[in-house]
Amino acid sequence: MSERLSDRILRENADVFAAMVAHRFTQDIAADTLPKIVFDRYLLIEGAFVETAIAIFGYAVAKTSDMGDRRKLIASLDALANEQMPYFENAFAARGIAPDPALQAEPRVAAFREGMLAIARDGDFTAIITAMFAAEWMYWTWCTACMAHKMSDPMVHDWVAMHAAPGFAAQAHWLRDRIDRLSEDMTPAQQDEAVRVFGHVQQLEIDFHSAAYLD
Repeated sequence: MSERLSDRILRENADVFAAMVAHRFTQDIAADTLPKIVFDRYLLIEGAFVETAIAIFGYAVAKTSDMGDRRKLIASLDALANEQMPYFENAFAARGIAPDPALQAEPRVAAFREGMLAIARDGDFTAIITAMFAAEWMYWTWCTACMAHKMSDPMVHDWVAMHAAPGFAAQAHWLRDRIDRLSEDMTPAQQDEAVRVFGHVQQLEIDFHSAAYLD
């Protein structure tokens, strides 16, 4: 039996994926030592990115003619707009933080935002699904692991729990399965590109999470 494309993607990007799921940010959460200022900065850059993610999912809806895909993606858009955005709005109010344009212009933050948007704008449906798989499989992996640890900051706990919840897990697995189905009609060059996109997104994520730190 031939190797599934998703298995190949994870195998060939094992090092960069491991570097992201073992990032200083995730390790600080697991150890319950994440400084408040770091999480506040993360909330500001991640909250802003959710708006970009809505645009990315919108591109995906536009680039597929499959109604099943569209229904799934529209449900994802609803979750972003009506579950994740309210989380950030509440967090900003509770923590007394406000949008910071200078932080959004930080090179690593801007590179992640523009890099992900470019994949969605310029790539095909498969590229977008691969990028989404890269981000959501990564979040599901490390957040599931962190749920076994104490998190004294309730907002950190809620953020991690959101990405370890059954609904998010189901979406991450749907993305993986969707890539495998798409691979049946992909050329070897297109499969190679999917492997590359996944690794590129992981590196963007590493730099993005590093930008939450001041040092």
